[in-house]
Amino acid sequence: MAVAALLAMACGTGSSDTTGASSAAVINTDTVPAEAIAALDTATLMQHVRVLAADSLLGRQPGTLGEDRTAAYLERQYKALGLAPGNPDGTYVQRVPLVGITVTNAPTMTFATGGTTRALTWRDDYVAWTKHVEPTASLDKSELVFVGYGTEAPEFQWDDFKGLDVAGKTLVMLVNDPPLADTARFGGKRMTYYGRWTYKYEQAIKHKAAGVLLVHETEAAGYPFTVVQGKTAEQFDLVAPDRNMSRAAVEGWITLEQTKALFAMAGRNFDALKAEAATPAFKPVPLGVTASVTLQNTLREVASRNMVAKLDGSDPALKNEVVVYSAHWDHFGIGTPVKGDSIYNGAADNATGTAGLLVLAKAFKAMKTPPKRSIVFLAVTAEEQGLLGAAYYAMVPLYPLAKTIANINMDMLSLWGPTRDLTVIGLGNSELDDYAQAVATAQGRVLKPDAEPEKGFYYRSDHFNFAKQGVPAFYAEAGIEVIGKPAGYGLKMREEYTANDYHAPQDEIKAGWDLTGAVQDLALFLTMGYRVGNAAKFPEWRAGNEFRAAREAMLKK
Repeated sequence: MAVAALLAMACGTGSSDTTGASSAAVINTDTVPAEAIAALDTATLMQHVRVLAADSLLGRQPGTLGEDRTAAYLERQYKALGLAPGNPDGTYVQRVPLVGITVTNAPTMTFATGGTTRALTWRDDYVAWTKHVEPTASLDKSELVFVGYGTEAPEFQWDDFKGLDVAGKTLVMLVNDPPLADTARFGGKRMTYYGRWTYKYEQAIKHKAAGVLLVHETEAAGYPFTVVQGKTAEQFDLVAPDRNMSRAAVEGWITLEQTKALFAMAGRNFDALKAEAATPAFKPVPLGVTASVTLQNTLREVASRNMVAKLDGSDPALKNEVVVYSAHWDHFGIGTPVKGDSIYNGAADNATGTAGLLVLAKAFKAMKTPPKRSIVFLAVTAEEQGLLGAAYYAMVPLYPLAKTIANINMDMLSLWGPTRDLTVIGLGNSELDDYAQAVATAQGRVLKPDAEPEKGFYYRSDHFNFAKQGVPAFYAEAGIEVIGKPAGYGLKMREEYTANDYHAPQDEIKAGWDLTGAVQDLALFLTMGYRVGNAAKFPEWRAGNEFRAAREAMLKK
């Protein structure tokens, strides 16, 4: 199917059918101006990707020359499009206070019990870091306690701590949610926020633990240990008023092999205790083993940048309400060489999404009459370090979250051609899905839920920080039913990318890329934002959604 035909479909009113969702809402079906659809093209998209993924941008790591060059490019593009500065202070920049911490000494971690010790090799056996803004961080014979999945979920009658005081101890935790056949708890196969590694480290803060080690299992984590090994490079965090001293001193991951050896030292069987941890009766298990390690750190405090532009709405009564499009501009910079290459270009992740943000800005700016509400284009920093730029924006928003009616996020666009489907992460969460379904129907496509809900993708991109605060947030990934390709092709390409390119220097522009699918998806995102920007009412979370209460409380203020 030709690109022009794909885009023309997006202009139609479509249907409000909501296959894959529930409680269909009455939605706005305004036709997108033809001049906006015409502004979407693969050539412009690819040109932006080429610049953003070039070696000259040095992998776009926050706090480096690569950030300076990336920010300068985004500001030039915003200005060239004629977009207004997104920060009310008259600039295109929201400063984000970060600290970069690099472990410099490749330390050995020592497990000890009685007269027996076991030495773990840095990077091969474990990976650890600190978020303390201090030159050293250590564990000194800290008692190890296995706390199962580390979950406290009263709504599911689940408590892995059972009142045990673990202050000053080091927690050993399983990643993901307990694997239960009962889908009434933890959503069945779908990962809840309780399963995310970020939640596990938050639990260590809550319980005043000295350290926390997550057990790495590829299937449960959703990625191989090589991805974790990338965390031996500089790690970033926001700088809290206490300089992050409330966090555990040492956070990290341990390989499955070393975990089993640790449990053997303790006279325990890992597989048996893992099975116990999948039951609500589980109680935490002191292992009778201590951990010791000292991290030597270099510190670098930087003011990183969210890059923000704005298109004012056409209705004076509604222009103070905004639709926010987001994409993260950052990647991993220059790091450990893989196959002779040390520049982590991040072409797919996320030069494509950032390029898509610029193409959408071009399309909105081409409209003779913009939507009634304003459109904000937000390129955030430090997503790869824990969604930090988006977290900062959500804490210190440039536009009130109560007047932010939706977030549409882009993190890796389609690379292998137009598709019959679109994968919506968290399908059924909000009425934004109804908008997406109407456009997809007009395009002759279907919405499908995430095929791998156990990997928790809804909590792994920038939209989550909007959702957590209560703002309805939409995030879609490329479909896998690629038009003109054999069955299974799209899934195969996705799996090959995850295995070979994800968070590796090999994430570069490939000769076989076909961005017509990306433009097809951008047409859908454009139409969604335009219609929401003109809608008579705010989109809402579905009844029973975990973020609905926060939104309702926000709008009552």
